[in-house]
Amino acid sequence: MPKFAAIDVGSNASRLVVAEASSPDDVKILFQDRRPVRMGHGVFVTGRLDGAAIDECVEAMRAFGQKIEELEVDQYRAVVTASARDADNAQDLLARVNAVGVHLEAIDGTEEARLVKLAVEKRIPLRDKRALLVDLGGGSLELSEVHHDEVRFSTSLEIGTVRLLESFLDDGKPVTQAQERVLVEYLDRMLQPVAQDFLRRSYDLVAGTGGNFETIAALCPMAGTVEPTIDVKKARQVHARMTKMTAAQRRKTFALRADRADVIVPALYVLSAVADLARTDAIVAPAVGLKEGIVFDLVSRHFRAWDPKLDEHLATRAAIQLGRRYHFDEPHATQVDRLACQLFDRLASLHKLGQEDRVLLRVAALGHDIGDFIDYAAHHKHTQYILEHSNLMGLSHDHRTVAGCIARYHRRAVPSPKHEAYGKLNAEEQRKVKKLSAILRIADALDRGHRSKVLKLEVATSVREIVISAHGREDLSLEVWTAERKAEYFEQMFGKKIRVRAEVG
Repeated sequence: MPKFAAIDVGSNASRLVVAEASSPDDVKILFQDRRPVRMGHGVFVTGRLDGAAIDECVEAMRAFGQKIEELEVDQYRAVVTASARDADNAQDLLARVNAVGVHLEAIDGTEEARLVKLAVEKRIPLRDKRALLVDLGGGSLELSEVHHDEVRFSTSLEIGTVRLLESFLDDGKPVTQAQERVLVEYLDRMLQPVAQDFLRRSYDLVAGTGGNFETIAALCPMAGTVEPTIDVKKARQVHARMTKMTAAQRRKTFALRADRADVIVPALYVLSAVADLARTDAIVAPAVGLKEGIVFDLVSRHFRAWDPKLDEHLATRAAIQLGRRYHFDEPHATQVDRLACQLFDRLASLHKLGQEDRVLLRVAALGHDIGDFIDYAAHHKHTQYILEHSNLMGLSHDHRTVAGCIARYHRRAVPSPKHEAYGKLNAEEQRKVKKLSAILRIADALDRGHRSKVLKLEVATSVREIVISAHGREDLSLEVWTAERKAEYFEQMFGKKIRVRAEVG
């Protein structure tokens, strides 16, 4: 049977899991290891990874890599989370780990949340539930609302146990009233902007992932549950006791590991805050997390149970949810998306781009006008910034940057290296932006009046020109005129004249 491995370099510890699988539904864990390497030490205060922590991490990765070879693993994925996202010298870590034979990649909070959801849904059915997934690490907190197995909203916040410990508390000492006041205020401030998006609601399930939730579930179990579940009332009582103790006293009294005895206190503050906002007295701790999500992802892809359209669904759904936050014109956005897809599909032999590029075009089309919320005159620039810096499930930061640039150039200036975001793209990404933004310009023009009058497009290509036939039941003069007026950039890109004609009837 094929074997798979996942390495999770977290802010508080590094973990390895190796599994074998005969099918996507038959996965057996063969080996697990955990190394107490606190990569988050100092980084959330100084902005740089600690040199000693890097050394320890490299040695841990060397050992993990040797184990992967020893067990003859077929596929693996190694990721580092919030500690590298915040570090100026993250590339030093990635290069040194790569030198010992392990390819380590830094992932953003959205990808982390996607993988955690994969792990949770293997343990707990989510299809018929409204669920809130709470993934608490050393450097960040990922919150995802899942409704009928679909992620409706996800965000990554700068709330993590190591981050809170080193920013607000004296390491290992009892918590003072002043420290508690500042920490609680920080949590309130960080959670408040997202509260209206998916908190303060009624959930069928609130699930917490991460080592701290597992430990708290063992200390504060709720009676009569199938899955390990935290009794929030008991957790608050334990929290009140722990804040008065030193880390050494907590370790002895509650039988905790040394690297858990200090961070469990900030974890309990986070648990309490999330429980209040989600209005729950129980949080399930399914004892899975990022590393299991990576394994399930690898297994699904290996057995071709993973459908690339799933990522397209996630990404486009996330783009629509983002648009609604900025009160976009949804009928116009979805019409431009539909027309852009038709142009992309019918011009495949001309642009020679792939399925992933089609997804980026769809995200750009759905979000191309969201910058109107800030300022119409420069909305294309605001759109680019919003898409790049928002959490869009199914898209990495690099993907969001490309999609943002495609959306920016749906009007006015064409792509230029003088523009900061576009200038940072590599040559291949710039090529994609040019082609896809040219297609988006035509699609947007064909809904000039925001009335969705074009029902379908037919495209005929010849050596010298492209003829686009726009079919509809109403007069399409404005749409035809606008498309031909905005065709110049497309014609320059593809070396063919565009002729647009209306087919009304």
